[in-house]
Amino acid sequence: MIITVREEKDLIFMKKALHLAEEAWRQGEVPVGAVVVDGEGQIIGQGYNQSIALLDPTAHAEIVALRQAAKKKKNYRLSGSTLYVTLEPCPMCLGAMVQARIDRLVFGAYDPKNGAVSSIMNFPLDKMNHRFEIEGGLLSQECATILKEFFQSRRGETNNKKETVKEE
Repeated sequence: MIITVREEKDLIFMKKALHLAEEAWRQGEVPVGAVVVDGEGQIIGQGYNQSIALLDPTAHAEIVALRQAAKKKKNYRLSGSTLYVTLEPCPMCLGAMVQARIDRLVFGAYDPKNGAVSSIMNFPLDKMNHRFEIEGGLLSQECATILKEFFQSRRGETNNKKETVKEE
């Protein structure tokens, strides 16, 4: 299989998002990572889920990365940029991408419980004042695996706590 230059860059940036997802896990957050890349191929924003640490329900990886990118650019409009995220975005995050005027979204794993691109809904981009290109499934196996392992470990911790309580 021949990988185009664009695909090679996509893999590099998605792997960076995966590293950020790993950091989220280390912090006790759901492991989702995101990277915003400008038209010149420079990372201008990055983030991972921080809703628990920041006590902020909007601190999803995408929102954290978009906020950082906007500060770096000194503009809330991020035209020409691509957002890479390890999980299909929720409706809130897709709405933020519309407001930021990104040009492209690349995501990894599909999210059958919250994904607004195609899993639980098809976000009505065709009715919005801004549309962008969407590509899903890049490194989907790796992106899905980290989430699966995280939730399995959480269930294991919960079961162990229940067993400890029963023993006492």
